[in-house]
Amino acid sequence: MLDIAYDHEQGLLTKATQTHHEKELLLSVASGDEHAFRRLFVAHHQQLGVHIYRITNSAELAEEVVQDVFVKIWMTRESLQNVEDFKAYLFVISKNHALNCLKKIAKERVKIKKLEEAGMGVLNMEQDNGMYYNLLDEAIDHLPPQQQKVYLLSRHNRLKYAEIAEQLKLSRETVKKYLQIATINITDYVRTHLDGFTVVLAAIFYFKR
Repeated sequence: MLDIAYDHEQGLLTKATQTHHEKELLLSVASGDEHAFRRLFVAHHQQLGVHIYRITNSAELAEEVVQDVFVKIWMTRESLQNVEDFKAYLFVISKNHALNCLKKIAKERVKIKKLEEAGMGVLNMEQDNGMYYNLLDEAIDHLPPQQQKVYLLSRHNRLKYAEIAEQLKLSRETVKKYLQIATINITDYVRTHLDGFTVVLAAIFYFKR
């Protein structure tokens, strides 16, 4: 009985010590200590990634959420001095961010489906689809070199954001932005050159996750 009580007391002391050390770490991060921030990331990112993967069922999205959350934590680091339970705080904000990402993806997919249906309807009215494909090629040729590379690797090579980023030595966010801008430019080009027709090119661009 005494041994059990002793073990319980030791456990409480250990937990209190860990809490104290974590609080000190949070205060260091709040003051702008980058080394402390790296320690915080190393201590929590793997477990957080598993948690987010269970929500998103996507390793790539889970990785993106974890990165976004820790970037946000660093950007708002001063607020860490008021956090008492960092693990609970971390899991709440990451869950909220993951759910927002899933909602955004769902909306994008619905939008793309509608645009694809609208685009196919217009294409079916075209007497000469060759004109459409020629304009599409021209639009791609008119893209700035880096946008063109990113677009072709995504559309024709079917590479994901991370794969394109690694191949071109760009950040994942830069790849995503280039794809979005390229799609807008291609859509505008084709629409402008198809007199009187409303053509939507969502079918040639996929939001890869």
